[in-house]
Amino acid sequence: MEPEEDAFGQMLMAYYQGRDVCETIERDDGLTNTIIAKGYFSGYENWHPIEQKAMEFVTGNILDVGCGAGRHALYLQKKGFDTLGIDVSPLAIKVCKLRGLKQAKVMSIENIDFEPSSFDTVIMMGNNFGLLGSLGNARRLLKKFYNMTSENALIVADTRDPYQTEDPDHLAYHVLNKKKGRMSGQVRIRTRFETYVSGWFDYLMVSKKEMLDVIKGTWWTVREFIDSGDSKYVAIIGKTSEKR
Repeated sequence: MEPEEDAFGQMLMAYYQGRDVCETIERDDGLTNTIIAKGYFSGYENWHPIEQKAMEFVTGNILDVGCGAGRHALYLQKKGFDTLGIDVSPLAIKVCKLRGLKQAKVMSIENIDFEPSSFDTVIMMGNNFGLLGSLGNARRLLKKFYNMTSENALIVADTRDPYQTEDPDHLAYHVLNKKKGRMSGQVRIRTRFETYVSGWFDYLMVSKKEMLDVIKGTWWTVREFIDSGDSKYVAIIGKTSEKR
């Protein structure tokens, strides 16, 4: 990633250095959303209850995919877990290290490559199931996750049901996606912070029914869902016996 494209990392670093900042998420239809940086640094006591509950399923060696400022990885490290955080943003990884994360590496989800049985739990918190990007990409990457994790490994993945909305802009976007042959909750976005602008990337949000379809044939299965009462939920995903 070029430095001028690391809008997310620049925002995290600015907050770490004491500035009260936020990022802008721009969708390819022109819709924008502002996210306050403070949330990326929140402690366990301020997490959503389903995020707190999700941590109860974590075991063994941990891979935090899209670790951001490291809030989940740092919590798990403090609990005694061997935790590696990865993020495509070099500055995000720098912030993680400055905050005390012992293992943090610049790595895109597309380039994940670890030895078999390297991890017992893969966490994808903060809506980071979305980093799988698309149906085809998700299935390809989930098979890679299968090969690099231990026999009884889990994926703990946070996402949102895109259909739990009455916003006409979101509903119209669903229709547009369908016309393009994309999943309804597959959004194309980029991040802006001050003069920094990231490249465009796909981000996937799915209903529970769609998640079951996405993971079909990847040798993973949903063990349970942790519900929030709104669109946000966490899936606890375990290995099937098909490939063992």
